[in-house]
Amino acid sequence: MSQILNLTHLASLPHSIAKPAYHRAELRAGILHIGVGNFHRAHQAVYLDELFNAGKGLDWALIGAGIRPGDRAMRQTLEHQDWLTTVVELEPGANNARVTGAMVDFVPVGEHGHAIVAALDDPALRVVSLTITEGGYCIDPGTGASNPEHPDIVHDAAHLQTPRSAFGVILLALKRRRDQGHAPFTVLSCDNIPHNGRVAREAVAGLADQIDPSLAAYVREQVAFPSSMVDRITPATTERERATLAERFGVQDNWPVFCEPFRQWVLEDHFPSGRPALEEVGVTFTPHVAAFELMKLRILNGGHAAIAYPAGLLGIHYVHEAMEDPLVRGFLDKLEMQEIIPCVPPVLGVDLQNYYQLIARRFSNPDVGDTILRLAQDGSNRQPKFILPSTRDRLRVGADVTGLALVSALWCRYCAGQDDQGRAFVLDDPNAGRLQSAALASRYDASAFLNLRDIFGDIAESSVFRSRFETALSRLWRDGTRATLQRYLGGGI
Repeated sequence: MSQILNLTHLASLPHSIAKPAYHRAELRAGILHIGVGNFHRAHQAVYLDELFNAGKGLDWALIGAGIRPGDRAMRQTLEHQDWLTTVVELEPGANNARVTGAMVDFVPVGEHGHAIVAALDDPALRVVSLTITEGGYCIDPGTGASNPEHPDIVHDAAHLQTPRSAFGVILLALKRRRDQGHAPFTVLSCDNIPHNGRVAREAVAGLADQIDPSLAAYVREQVAFPSSMVDRITPATTERERATLAERFGVQDNWPVFCEPFRQWVLEDHFPSGRPALEEVGVTFTPHVAAFELMKLRILNGGHAAIAYPAGLLGIHYVHEAMEDPLVRGFLDKLEMQEIIPCVPPVLGVDLQNYYQLIARRFSNPDVGDTILRLAQDGSNRQPKFILPSTRDRLRVGADVTGLALVSALWCRYCAGQDDQGRAFVLDDPNAGRLQSAALASRYDASAFLNLRDIFGDIAESSVFRSRFETALSRLWRDGTRATLQRYLGGGI
């Protein structure tokens, strides 16, 4: 019989499950985290749990927070578990479970983030970290800059006391800190966005520009926004994971996290109000975060984006199954080696070829159970960050983009909402309606998709890219995904 996860039952959980070695009563909150999802609980919370297990940094515990209505479900679940989470690392043949206790509270999720702002009046909270997904940054995909015309930013500029966006909430909290004479907190983005620290700073300061120039100057001059690179493959939680945890480990956790064993965190060491000693639990502090970040975004996230759409069109469900398909794996290998890796700048101490081989092994882990649907979602935010920058770099130097144009064509074909067998699926993207309309129209006129200039930007103006894209898309519609991939691997399109 499985045991319910909470503090009362913690000591009686099976011996096979690792438990916190510290007393929760000794923890004091130092970080407020916005966007408590699976990745955060498998990554940042695990690093802190290990630090606390070593008896260090006990004043850096986490308080959870959320902006979206959907965050209420996470808060309610974790509250019933006394903020504990079970993390299961999925190494084939050697799965391991642990309970983490780094979170000590989760502010109520309410309209306009007022509970977050009130919590941040406490000077003990010295870091606000974020995993709000790429779409939460209100970025113009075509330029990569903060979009002042985004509806949430427009609202927050006019009504800062009732903010809708995470950055409106952060700006209001910083304004109150300034007005109360308290030191500002550090804002730490942990999202997969190029130069995420800079993007977060400009999102907050750009909003302040529209409200009060002196507040904008305060943000730019007094508030730290360190960049970071984070990495751990963490699938969504389903009934499959809940049942596996109960049956294999004897624990009832209503929202466990299953993840791969690998994890990495690279941070810029810019925390004026202090930080936990995360270097003692494997975090890399370096002024060269951008190099690690670009490597990961292009090779790993770009690789995920590259296999998602051919696998989806072929009806493949799991990522490891896609890697077992010779055509999908061959496409990824050729694309990475010939077009993506050659435009990734060197990273000190890292062999890029070996890094890619590590990525390929991680994608192939069958125990993780990561899904193609997860990789394929939110393409309108992910393609401009993970694929199109490599395309732009290669076009700039006159290099071939046949494979990268094929990725964009596969995405377009996927956005039509039907796989090669004619099975319909729901497109999971905030711009789904617009994407599907353009994708269907592009069957007869490829420019209909490329004319989404907020996504493709100046790439759509390249005659080389347009030609490669049009040829690839035409073949996908006429011959299907398998035949198109075979042709690409054979040396053409």
